Amino acid sequence: MTTVLRYAAFTSDPAGGNPAGVVLDARDLDDAAMQTIAADVGYSETAFLMQPSGVQPVRYFSPEAEVPFCGHATVATAVALAERNGPGELVFSTKAGLVPVTVDAELRATLTSVEPSVEEADDVPGALALLNWSADDLDPDLPPRIAYAGARHLVLGTRTRQRLADLDYDFDGLRRYMLDRDLTALQLVWPASPTVFHVRDPFPVGGVVEDPATGAAAAAFGAYLRELGRDQPKITLHQGDDLGRPSLITVELRPDDRRVRVSGNAVPITAPA
Repeated sequence: MTTVLRYAAFTSDPAGGNPAGVVLDARDLDDAAMQTIAADVGYSETAFLMQPSGVQPVRYFSPEAEVPFCGHATVATAVALAERNGPGELVFSTKAGLVPVTVDAELRATLTSVEPSVEEADDVPGALALLNWSADDLDPDLPPRIAYAGARHLVLGTRTRQRLADLDYDFDGLRRYMLDRDLTALQLVWPASPTVFHVRDPFPVGGVVEDPATGAAAAAFGAYLRELGRDQPKITLHQGDDLGRPSLITVELRPDDRRVRVSGNAVPITAPA
């Protein structure tokens, strides 16, 4: 019988953050079995560790499909390993590439993204219509872009916190829009300051209305800010507040490395959330 651990990532409270399933030994599982387990767990992603030592291959499944990389499940997996083996350095081999992760003595994990990229977004009016947003809702200082740091995300900035709080979108329509563009999630952001942002992440392609914490999107957003020349050494993202699962994500941008570092805590969930 496969043991599935449950962790809340990007929080120190099991009732906060983004729940992730973690399977620490998935060597005997095929694709169909992993997809079935992820659907049964019901979290936005479950991580499957395919090799328990060395450079460790990891695969990530949402309830409906495999995704190339998942930040919160990476953090959860790293903390689960550190609880058993002690803090230190890990390297996960994902479908997006190699992802180093360091876990410190306080069991706070920091992942380093794959090489990021940013590109122009197409059919922004189509996305706005599906979100029930207007062009006037957009923040002109945060232009729409598609950002990648392991998975592709459409970044849309809004002028007001209220617009972010009033999220109500066409699930099926946005899912089709995203599948057509190979998007994993949307990163909807409101800037509280140059270093603090509130974010929300619709995730219909995974069969989930919204993620309460999204590490892959946080990494992509760091790359996006650098591309705009708005990067700061450290950026704080608040996510999940509107869902009642507050999450805190730290993004670090170093001048000598284009890769983005994303940090957060993770804690076990003793019962399914």
